[in-house]
Amino acid sequence: MRSFDNYRDLITVLTHKEMKVRYKSSVFGYCWSVANPLAFAFVYYIAFKIIMKIQMEDYTLFLIAGLFPWQWFGTSVVSAPMIFLANSSIIKKVNFPRNIIPLTTVLQDMIHFLLSIPVIIGFLFIYHRTPSLSWLYGIPLLLLIQLIMTYGAALLVSSINLFFRDFERLISILITLVFYCTPIIYPETMVPEQLRALIYCNPLSPLIVSWRNLFIHGTLDPAALAMGFAYSLVFLAAGHLIYRKLSWKFAEVL
Repeated sequence: MRSFDNYRDLITVLTHKEMKVRYKSSVFGYCWSVANPLAFAFVYYIAFKIIMKIQMEDYTLFLIAGLFPWQWFGTSVVSAPMIFLANSSIIKKVNFPRNIIPLTTVLQDMIHFLLSIPVIIGFLFIYHRTPSLSWLYGIPLLLLIQLIMTYGAALLVSSINLFFRDFERLISILITLVFYCTPIIYPETMVPEQLRALIYCNPLSPLIVSWRNLFIHGTLDPAALAMGFAYSLVFLAAGHLIYRKLSWKFAEVL
């Protein structure tokens, strides 16, 4: 029990430190976290709704409901390659489980996502919709699934990048490709029916679709939830496997 309390306190302290570093000397602070997905939503709205005239009602709400949860995953994974390198001084001086460091970064981005939910609620009211009671159990459930998936991915990427520094650039390219392969700026129904099953080979697809259906319609698909949870466990297992194989060499490369 004492060990658990120590880990909990350490995670809290490190997460608080990461939040302070991110907002150090920042005047607008939280606003910048919300501004990024809103700016992208504006660009995609102009491109797809006005120029290409995509036939979809409430397209702005559709974009917002997918972009905000995506930002959590994308930001955590893109920043993951430098996590251990940025905390090398702590790793060398203090003996503690190193895999806590990626977790604190993921938790920090999760907090930003939670703080963006009022923006989604604002857009719901603009489009004459209201939050559903299903949010009370749906949000914690999806938070858990995405936390596990994002932490596993961040742990895997941060561990590998210590030994293969080019991995950082590869991840940036890969995240961009995954973004366009995930039904965020387009609905899955626009994909040809014979190819639609391939969408769910992308681990992010069931998760993003679940978030959007919860925010907009107040519904959750048990099959999509099960698929997202299975993917999250795969990410977690892969991340811990790579971390355990490489962590004993961390001191040599930091």
